[in-house]
Amino acid sequence: MQPTEHPHVNALLTDLLPQMQQVLGSKLVGLYLYGSLVTGDFDADISDIDLLAAISDDLDDAAFDALDRMHQALVRKHPGWNGRLEIAYLSLYALKTFKTQTSPIAVISPGEPFNIKKAGKDWLMNWYMVQSKGITLFGPPPETIIDPTSQAEFIEAVKAHLIAWREYIEHVDNGPYQSYAILTMCRGLYTYTHGEQVSKQKAAAWAVEEMPEWIALIQRALVWRRAFQEGIDDPAATLPEARRFVEFVIDRVERDKNQIV
Repeated sequence: MQPTEHPHVNALLTDLLPQMQQVLGSKLVGLYLYGSLVTGDFDADISDIDLLAAISDDLDDAAFDALDRMHQALVRKHPGWNGRLEIAYLSLYALKTFKTQTSPIAVISPGEPFNIKKAGKDWLMNWYMVQSKGITLFGPPPETIIDPTSQAEFIEAVKAHLIAWREYIEHVDNGPYQSYAILTMCRGLYTYTHGEQVSKQKAAAWAVEEMPEWIALIQRALVWRRAFQEGIDDPAATLPEARRFVEFVIDRVERDKNQIV
């Protein structure tokens, strides 16, 4: 399996798919790669691997426990990916009805153990990216099993996500999350303006040109992203400016009537 230009990613995926098939059998309908590996944002040292596993129906307790053990064994074999996997297991029914109702989704993601929660329209941006840019590792083309999502629906979801950061930013206090917030706002604003999602680096470069008054903050966020393990010396000192930037972008989006769709 050589779906990407990164050998260590391909090695992990080569191990993962047959193990997933062994656990789930015919219940596994498809496996799709999306996220930074398909948008051009992937950083071999820090980026996550994002996967959607489409399943015929919801996981039972036995399958959930077996997948949990499989995930743990996988990162023991590939320790560099510990805390860098986001795998979502969602039924075909849920992928067809996510715009109108919520369904159980089993997810393992960075900083979050394998768990089951509810997912609905709040995952629309994810499934749009799977549909439009995802790489099929196994199964039918993603557009045949996911409820079709238009670009206009995607942009509207991006806008709602940006506005939601008005609340999220109040709970941000550490350095890495500040960087994530700033670069998320840059990419969201780019997407809202141009109608497509690009890498954080490209969006940040555009934002610097578009909003030169924020150049220092955006450039610091890029540095913080690369040095996330070291963190920021004094995150409390930089937090007010990060919060002002988030509010600035939200205000701009709420005022703008000319987004490109």
